[in-house]
Amino acid sequence: MLRAEEKLTNSLHWHQRVGTQRDWVWRGWQTRYTYLRPALGQNQGAIAFPDSADKPITSATSSTPIILLHGFGASIGHWRQNLTQLAENHTVYALDLLGFGASQKAPVNYDVSLWVDQVYDFWLTFIKEPVVLAGNSIGSLICLAAAAAHPDMVAGTVMISLPDPSVRAEAVPGWLLPAIEAVESWFVSPLILRPLFALVRKPAVVRRWVGFAYANPEAITDELVEILAGPAGDRGAARAFCAVFKAVGSAQVGPGVKTILRNSTIPMLLIWGKQDRMIPPRFARPHQFVECNPQYVELVELDNAGHCPQDECPEQVNQAILNWMSRNFAARGKSQLQRC
Repeated sequence: MLRAEEKLTNSLHWHQRVGTQRDWVWRGWQTRYTYLRPALGQNQGAIAFPDSADKPITSATSSTPIILLHGFGASIGHWRQNLTQLAENHTVYALDLLGFGASQKAPVNYDVSLWVDQVYDFWLTFIKEPVVLAGNSIGSLICLAAAAAHPDMVAGTVMISLPDPSVRAEAVPGWLLPAIEAVESWFVSPLILRPLFALVRKPAVVRRWVGFAYANPEAITDELVEILAGPAGDRGAARAFCAVFKAVGSAQVGPGVKTILRNSTIPMLLIWGKQDRMIPPRFARPHQFVECNPQYVELVELDNAGHCPQDECPEQVNQAILNWMSRNFAARGKSQLQRC
C-alpha cells in the first residue's frame, strides 16, 4: 500500500512531480532542464519545490548532486517517479537532451559527443562540483562517455540498460560491414524515416512500441504515452527524428564501452532488467562489463523489468542508486552554495 503522501504525489500531473523546469539557451538552441533539491534546515528530509523566481542551487546540506539523462525518444518526464525520492538528500537535475523532449529539435549531426558537450556545459554553468551521472539506454552511454572525457565533472556513473555500439563491429566480419552499412544508410534516409515518423508519433503506435520495451504492462499508462508522444508535435521534430535515429543506429554513435570501463577509476553502477527485450541480457551479458573492471563496477539485475526499470519498478531502482551512493560517496557536509 502506498503511503498517503505517495498517493498524493502520484495523483499530480507529471509536470508537477519533476521539480522546477527551466529553459537554458545552449549554443543558441533552447534546451529544457529541471531540478529538485532537499529542503534546508530542520525539515531536511522534505522535498523543496522552489517557485519560478528562485534560481537552482546546490543544497549545503545535501551530498553528491545527481544529473539524470533519459534514453532515446524520452525526456525529463521519464524520471517523474525517481526525482522526488533521489532528491531527499541529493540535489537532482534532469535534462532534455538536444533533439528530445522540450529541447529544440536542432538541425545538427547528432552523436554522443554532442550530448556530452551539452551535459558538460550545463555542469559548468550550474553546478561546478563532481556529480553522479545517471542515464537510461543511450543516456547511460552518454554518462560513460562524459566520465571519460571530463573526469573533473563525474564522481560516479549509474548506467541503466547500457548499449555498446562496438558489439556489432566485434560480431560482424570486417569485409561485410561496408555492405551492411550501405543497406542501413538506405533504410535511415529521410525518404523512409519521414513516413515512419508520421506513423510512430501516433499515441496508439507509441503504446505498442512501449509494450515491447516494458516488461510490466501496468507501467504503460496514458501519462507515459503522453510523455513520449507529445514532443513529436514540435517544430522540426521529423527532421530531428531522422537525424537522431540515424545516429543511434550507427556503430560510431559513441565510444566502445569496454575500453572506457577498463580505464575508469570511479564507482560505476550497472542496472539491468532481466526481461529487457531491446538489449537482452542473454546477448549483452552485463556480467562481462563487471569483469572489465570488477573493482569499480557493480551490477544489479532486476526481475520483472524491461528496458526502462527506472519507470517500471522505480522504488527498486531508486533504492539501488541510493544504497550504492551511500556506500561510495560520503556526505560533503556544509559547503559553499553554488548559485546558478
